[in-house]
Amino acid sequence: MVKVDFYPAGYYPECGLTYSVIVARFRKKWLLVRHHLRTTFEIPGGHIEDGESSDEAASRELMEETGAKEFAIECVATYSVEKDGHTGYGRLYFAEVSEFGSLMDSSEIAEVVVSDGLPGNLTYPDIQPLLLERVIRYIQGSPS
Repeated sequence: MVKVDFYPAGYYPECGLTYSVIVARFRKKWLLVRHHLRTTFEIPGGHIEDGESSDEAASRELMEETGAKEFAIECVATYSVEKDGHTGYGRLYFAEVSEFGSLMDSSEIAEVVVSDGLPGNLTYPDIQPLLLERVIRYIQGSPS
């Protein structure tokens, strides 16, 4: 069983943050990516590298995984995922992309899709719909 909890954007857990995930939109449609080793789709994101802030990781991951060149990005929340007795923390971001470059040659991403919603074949089906829902509420100005 997977449990996802949300916290204020500025919350910083004692164990630190591991990843940044970016729910991104282009022309009112959602950006999803497919890793070259998988057949499933996911929201862009990845691990925060040593010496890197979660904000820096979010911008880097968005550029690396989608080819986004011009975008506005903001932190929506900190969140945790508890699975098999282990809890990890990350930051959730929303980005509005206005321009794309190309994917880097070294990119792990095989495909970027623009969609009205999440496809049925998600890499993390217990987590990603909750992240998208949280960002939609944030965009709409609804309380968390």
